[in-house]
Amino acid sequence: MTKTLRAPYDGIVMAAPVTIPYVRYSVESAQWWIGQAIRELVTQAGIKVSDIDGLCVSSFTMGPDSGVGLTQHFGLCVRWLDTIPLGGASAIAALRRAARAVQAHDADIVACVAGDANHVDSFRLTLENFSRFNQDAVYPYGAGGANSSFALIARNYMRTYGVTREDLGKIAVSQRANALRNPHALMKSPLTMEQYLAARPISDPIHLFDCVMPCAGAEAFLVMRDDTAKSLGLPAAKLLSTIERYNAFAEDPMQVRGGWAMDIDELYAMAGVKPDDLDVVQTYDDYPVIVMMQFEDLGFCRKGEGADFVRQHDLTIGGDFPHNVSGGQLSVGQAGAAGAYLGLVEGLRQVLGTAGPTQVKDAKLALASGFGMINYDRGLASGAAIFAGPSR
Repeated sequence: MTKTLRAPYDGIVMAAPVTIPYVRYSVESAQWWIGQAIRELVTQAGIKVSDIDGLCVSSFTMGPDSGVGLTQHFGLCVRWLDTIPLGGASAIAALRRAARAVQAHDADIVACVAGDANHVDSFRLTLENFSRFNQDAVYPYGAGGANSSFALIARNYMRTYGVTREDLGKIAVSQRANALRNPHALMKSPLTMEQYLAARPISDPIHLFDCVMPCAGAEAFLVMRDDTAKSLGLPAAKLLSTIERYNAFAEDPMQVRGGWAMDIDELYAMAGVKPDDLDVVQTYDDYPVIVMMQFEDLGFCRKGEGADFVRQHDLTIGGDFPHNVSGGQLSVGQAGAAGAYLGLVEGLRQVLGTAGPTQVKDAKLALASGFGMINYDRGLASGAAIFAGPSR
């Protein structure tokens, strides 16, 4: 069967990047965090709640509610609605669905929101109920949670491609340097390579600073047509291209590549750009090994060359390859499903020139990616988007 070409995203823009500052623990519900984000969207965009006629929401901890329950909580009356349970791929999926909805005039302004609580027991409860596979085949044997699964992926990847802990450490150390310029980052202390290498093991070869810290928070943005943004006087970024893929390369005994590799040529061709054209890259970073995998699968180097790529580039805000410039989840924190939005929201700030202390000079073109839904030996969901500031 001949694969059809994707329709372009002509006239579709993103606006009003919102972060509700994270906290380590919170007694508030996920609904509270999501509500704060919606209120900030309305404030920042200078609109009324009633102007939002589409809602896309992601959360691990808002149960038993879904998106439809939130419409009543927040006084929304929308004509388009989606709830996306895709973990770290949720932001890209939300953006794609919202973009097509406003392109088809099924909605005019879609709020894409993710938020999660973090009570003392939230993480354990999430592990218990993450997936049926997890309940039946992993958690009962004491291996619940991502650390042990990603340890298998990391060990295999490092052995296959000659990756050292120092190579992965450079990613974590660089992101911590970026985070020190981000007032919202929960990690406030510098991280040296010596500290990274000496950190206690969690699930070998995963050590402490390879792991994200669960926390509470929310992220959000608006999707609309360019004419809507202009009528509101709202600065907006142009959506150039997106991809998503699920259960890619299922034949691989252990994951060494993600779904990006299947569609990356189309991502750049649709945007009319090359990897070298990008000013900012925001990869999903639940672990440094997944970042390195994305450097390869997103076209910055060939498979197996990720370690050399990291060695040869400066990944900090002022470097030659600005990457995860907010600090990423490794140093900002992982607020559940909001972690999927962190890179996209920061990338949006970058191309709009509103990132403040983390701003990359003359940033006009950005890529953000997503990855999630780990089942023992692989993450099942991946996606990416390229977008440009209004001056490009």
